[in-house]
Amino acid sequence: RFYRENHRYPTAQEIDSYDHLPTSRTLQRRFNGARGVRRALGLPIIDYTQGESRRQVILSFQKRANESEKTIYQLLVRRFGEPYVHREYLFSDDRRTRTDFFVFCKDSKFSVDVFFPASRHNLIGCLNNKLKTYGANLMLRYPVIFLQMNPDITEQEIESIIVARKQKLHATMRVMTQRQFEKFILLKKPFNK
Repeated sequence: RFYRENHRYPTAQEIDSYDHLPTSRTLQRRFNGARGVRRALGLPIIDYTQGESRRQVILSFQKRANESEKTIYQLLVRRFGEPYVHREYLFSDDRRTRTDFFVFCKDSKFSVDVFFPASRHNLIGCLNNKLKTYGANLMLRYPVIFLQMNPDITEQEIESIIVARKQKLHATMRVMTQRQFEKFILLKKPFNK
């Protein structure tokens, strides 16, 4: 049924969220996990985390990321002007403390980290990584917008994830959808207008 609906077999993470499949824990006990199920079914791909299937996932991810960043860059330049939108902005010379965009406007400055999580589960993992990356005080002097670009992840889902987190976001950090971000930048005053 999953295959008919999606034209592929489920990943281990999708098993638990699909109503018509047993839990991944059940599959772990009976088949030694999702790989064991794929092996028992005689599927050509046993492990989605390696080989050509993994390469295709990474290529798809890179394409989405590039398209998302291009969309946001154009949006920012239209609003603030090209001289005030800095791409791949480095906070220091170590090349790790960087953000996708750093924007200068009349009333403030802010940074934007654009990403496209594949799922709610993936969003949680992305946020965990971003909190490590943006942990430096140097990067927290200005507002940090984590801009998730997956239109299937709602504002309510984001809010429930943030509320449930043990490690809370720093006061300067916000997670937004594109719609929320578009409203946010309209409240900022460009230098050139």
